[in-house]
Amino acid sequence: MSEGLKVMLSTFALLFVAELGDKTQLAVISMTAKHKMPIWIFIGATLALASVTALGVLGGELLTRFIPEMVLRKVAAALFVVMGVLMWFEKL
Repeated sequence: MSEGLKVMLSTFALLFVAELGDKTQLAVISMTAKHKMPIWIFIGATLALASVTALGVLGGELLTRFIPEMVLRKVAAALFVVMGVLMWFEKL
């Protein structure tokens, strides 16, 4: 299996599990229940998620030109912890 395919599959698996039951999925369920237009909601949600992902990829590519990957990983981990603590104390 090629390195690119491995990266794609691991990215898919990671995001698929991370997104299950999150607020985005709940928002899509709510929109579908309200508007009864699942195809249009699917298209809108797909375009929105693709756009946000493109921003993340482009931003990540740009950041790694100036900041080492290990520093970015540690900063991202710290931000996740901070967000978790804020959510725990209902500040976010």
